[in-house]
This record gives sequence, structure tokens and C-alpha cells, in this order.
Amino acid sequence: MPLTPSFNGSSITIQVLERAMMLLDVLAKHSEPIALKNLAAATGLHTSTTHRILNDLVVGRYVERVDSGMYQLGMRLLELGSLVKGRLNVREAAHDYMRELHRITGQTINLSVQQGDEIIYVERSWSERSGMQVVRAIGGRAPLHLTSTGKLFLSVSDPRQIKAYIMRTGLAGTTRNSITQADQLERDLALIRRHGYARDNEELELGVRCIAAGVYDDTGKMQAGLSISAPAERMRDEWIALLLDTASKISAALGYEGKA
Repeated sequence: MPLTPSFNGSSITIQVLERAMMLLDVLAKHSEPIALKNLAAATGLHTSTTHRILNDLVVGRYVERVDSGMYQLGMRLLELGSLVKGRLNVREAAHDYMRELHRITGQTINLSVQQGDEIIYVERSWSERSGMQVVRAIGGRAPLHLTSTGKLFLSVSDPRQIKAYIMRTGLAGTTRNSITQADQLERDLALIRRHGYARDNEELELGVRCIAAGVYDDTGKMQAGLSISAPAERMRDEWIALLLDTASKISAALGYEGKA
């Protein structure tokens, strides 16, 4: 019987995506490679349609062609799954530490991860006494070069990746303090590498300053950035040590054994 897809009661409006997901679901149910004709039969798709969609999935590395006419799930799905798992784990590991850092500083504490050319805010600890509106809710995005956490991610990137980022984005700014020149960004990244933390001096929003430190996993990869956001006049350099210590504790909870 052909597979009938069910996605939590929601319907997919783009037919080719629905068919691709049907194929991925069938592949996921088998530990061994599956023949093209069996995939077509299980999904109710014509063999030529199945072959065409599988070819595109192979190009994207979502599916691997192991032999002529035989297919299995690809490594790209493992990579994406690892990213999602890492984000969930880092939020859980960071939660209590973020609340404690907020209690000590009285300021907004953010946890952000990188996605493409932006950071995404995945967790936050704040209260009315933080002295500023939370203008970027969980799930909000911001360009890498305009945020303290984003610059942390750029600082650990390959030089070619940084140049490609500059070319793609043009380093567009949002305030008079925004970094919009490549040489200026390179100098800032060099300071971040030297000191182990990053600053946002009203570069994303006027009146708001941030400091950020990296959170690392058991492989030594930076999974997230932990940052303190405060009204510009309230930001204190003595919070840097607290921030670095908190980020180090979260990293240790993720299995990191080095010096973050």
C-alpha cells in the first residue's frame, strides 16, 4: 500500500516537497539500502518521478546512491540532526547558569547560535529590572558582524569564509557605530581572538551594548555565544570575568575540557 504522509495533521502545499519527504520517511524505516522500484511502490509514485526526486536528494547529500538503483539516507541528515541536537543540549545546559548571571548583573542574558550569515537567539534570561526592552525575542535574528556573538563566530571562521561573508553581505550597518568596512572588522576580530570575548558597542541598536563569550562542546567547536545586553550607560567591564566564567561552566557541562 502506498505511503500516506502525516506531518502532525498539517498538509504540505508543495507537491514535490511532500513526495521528497515521503521518500525520506521510507528510507528512514530501513537499515539497508532500498531499490528504486521498492521506493516507488512504497510511496505510490511513478518510477521516473521517484528517480528524478532521488537524483536531486543525492545532489543535496540527503540521500546516497550506494549501487545502481539502490538508495539510503545521506550524511547531510546526520549533519543537520547534530546541529539541532547541539542547540537543544546547549539551551538545557545553559538555562540555570543564565538565570544566575542575570541575578548577579541584573541585565539581559542571551544565548545565540549561528545559522548562515546570522545569529539566532535561542534562549534569554531577563526581567523588568534589566532596564531595557527585550527588542529581539527568542527566534529573532541579527547579522553576524553587528553583534558580539556574531563576531565571535566570525573570529573562529576560516579567513576565506570571512572574506566570502564580507562579499555576500557588503557589511551593511544599522547605526552610526556599525562596522561597515572590512579592515575595521578584521581589526575587531583580531582583538576578539586575543582577549577571548567580543563587544557590541551600539553597533546593532543605539543605546544597547553587549559583551559575549563562546560556549564550546566536547569536540572543541563553538556551539553558541553567551552575551550580556545592557543599556549603554549601564554596561560594566567587571562583568566580563563573570561572563567568561559562566560560559566556561556551560562548556564544561557540554563536555568541553579545554580552556574556553
